[in-house]
Amino acid sequence: MILFSLKAIICVAFLVVLGNNTAYIFMQKLQIVIDDPWLESNQQEISERYLRFNEKLASINHKYGSLYNFSNAHEYLGFTFSKDNNKVIYREWAPNADKMEVIGDFNFWSGENHEMHAIGNGIWEIELNLQEHFLHNEFTKCKVRVHSSEGVYNRIPAYTKETFQDPDSFDFSAVIRKKTTVYRWKTEKFNPQLSAPIIYECHVGMAQEEEKVGTFEEFRQITLPKIAKAGYNVIQMMAVQEHPYYGSFGYHVSNFFAVSCRFGSAEDLKKLIDEAHALGIAIVMDIVHSHSVKNWAEGLNFFDGSDHQYFHAGNRGEHPQWDSMIFDYGKTEVCQFLLSNLRYWLEEFKFDGFRFDGVTSMMYHHHGLDTFTDYDKYFKHGVEFDAIVYLQLANTLIKTINANALSIAEDMSGMPGLCRSIQDGGIGFDYRLGMGIPDYWIKLLKEYQDEQWNLGELWGMLSNRRHSEKTIAYAESHDQALVGDKTLAFWLMDKEMYFCMSIDTPSLVVDRGIALHKIIRLLTSTVGGEGYLNFMGNEFGHPEWIDFPTPANDWSFKHCRRLWSLSERQDLKYHFLNSFDVDMVDLIKKNGFLNANKALASVINEGDRVLVYERFNFIFVINFNNNQSFTDYEIPLNRAGTFQVILNSDDLKFGGFDRIQKDTEYFSYQRDGQDKIKIYLPSRTALVFNKM
Repeated sequence: MILFSLKAIICVAFLVVLGNNTAYIFMQKLQIVIDDPWLESNQQEISERYLRFNEKLASINHKYGSLYNFSNAHEYLGFTFSKDNNKVIYREWAPNADKMEVIGDFNFWSGENHEMHAIGNGIWEIELNLQEHFLHNEFTKCKVRVHSSEGVYNRIPAYTKETFQDPDSFDFSAVIRKKTTVYRWKTEKFNPQLSAPIIYECHVGMAQEEEKVGTFEEFRQITLPKIAKAGYNVIQMMAVQEHPYYGSFGYHVSNFFAVSCRFGSAEDLKKLIDEAHALGIAIVMDIVHSHSVKNWAEGLNFFDGSDHQYFHAGNRGEHPQWDSMIFDYGKTEVCQFLLSNLRYWLEEFKFDGFRFDGVTSMMYHHHGLDTFTDYDKYFKHGVEFDAIVYLQLANTLIKTINANALSIAEDMSGMPGLCRSIQDGGIGFDYRLGMGIPDYWIKLLKEYQDEQWNLGELWGMLSNRRHSEKTIAYAESHDQALVGDKTLAFWLMDKEMYFCMSIDTPSLVVDRGIALHKIIRLLTSTVGGEGYLNFMGNEFGHPEWIDFPTPANDWSFKHCRRLWSLSERQDLKYHFLNSFDVDMVDLIKKNGFLNANKALASVINEGDRVLVYERFNFIFVINFNNNQSFTDYEIPLNRAGTFQVILNSDDLKFGGFDRIQKDTEYFSYQRDGQDKIKIYLPSRTALVFNKM
């Protein structure tokens, strides 16, 4: 466990009290300021960020003994069982409620005889006898009836761990089971080494071919083996937490501790994770702590009759773009709720970390809608300090529970120190998502032909980042595939994908699309970061967008699924892209590109349309030229030797034209004091060379 002592705080600053004002005299620079001189003008604000965290952690340690103890609210609130399993105690934090009653199947939804009692600190409690109330039923559906100044409402308990949705009314309820079962893990000690995550982003509901909602069991049996075969070492799972509206993609969460019942049971999810671990694959959960659904019937909004229980009061508590509610991260009970939520998913389900959704929205009062024109925007103006302290506490807790767990931030603002340790002056994430990269690819495909791409600008976009902070690079995630946009494959080939993907149907549009699809992925994965992400199906160029069932499409599931069979048919060109992705991922994993220092460009030739770069002593050569191949093209080297091609996007098995002989050896020579090789470089081709 990471603890920050008073001595450590004093090493950073002395406190000088002047009347009613407290001024900090900073005696020592934090490491992120030492590493980046541009941050020196904000040295005080960065140190204050560090001190705010230490002050909060010291307060928690003093009152609760440790951050780990503080994050156990889920073991006290909600439904807890007595040691003999004959009684269940239900507790709820609802400080503004006037009266609370438990209602459910067991009492015919009448709370007259099951009134809860206030026990102090805004907590209400009731004890239920399982034998008496449940009789022969193994479980009961229930809710809590809240009486407040706003009226009387039936709510789902905030800490409920299981939900049920009525198939006819679509109404959600909490579930209490008569017997609690303990899942027996087959892979008890899974210890992933995730220094180079290659992430497969997925959504269980749409991970199958049938026009329906998929399940955890179907994913485990059908999809998981495909991911293992593809070579990815991390699965990032969307939409795990319960959400009332399927079309929200899981981002309008109502019940934070409950597995979404539309996909199956908690045990089904545990079996899926267990089997993934047996295959050597880590599972990262897409956690949504940036906001919550507005719903009264299912969510936390106005739970106890007030607008300021879990969220900020008034307009500050509403997210204008997302139509959702914003947590009050500075409130102790809210901070405890969210931290307990992290601990629950890590310990109960053995998730291997989190991808934090909407971090930009959390860190600023303007939710990232402002422009970041200077460093003051990151540290002074519009910053939500309570949210940043919460994120620091969250990352500390995650590493306390599992030192090898992944913590990934979805941030488009470029917050300095986001992925640096807290001791260095950072916020403690392991990785940030390189969100500008997919946006740039989409911009290029929307606005320019590839002949017009500026290679210098492209290289700058992929390589220009804070190299002291790790980035997950990706060409497209679920965001780019949603309705309103197109996948890269669709931007490249559009309607031709419906008519010309048979291997017997020639098409210059499809040939171009397949060639650039491979180049974009290789370039992004080997230059853009220290990790790589792909959304399921995009690796083989899934032909259509994602459109969840809505009234607008007459609740159709036609575009809310993945057509895996397309990549498995040898008569279609999709399998070319799939084969390239498998070999690319294998090359990245075996040769440690993502753990290596940043890629360095040696040739950016706008006239020839050629880009050459090195990473970890491997040479990458890309010819973007649409119609010109080059004979005896000189490639500069950083060492002499004999080289061979180890990945060739022009290979027949990748849908190429087989213009490179596989067994060719390339002998270096020296000219003008520079080691070089000469190669044949086909048009729209990417080659990777290694020394023999």
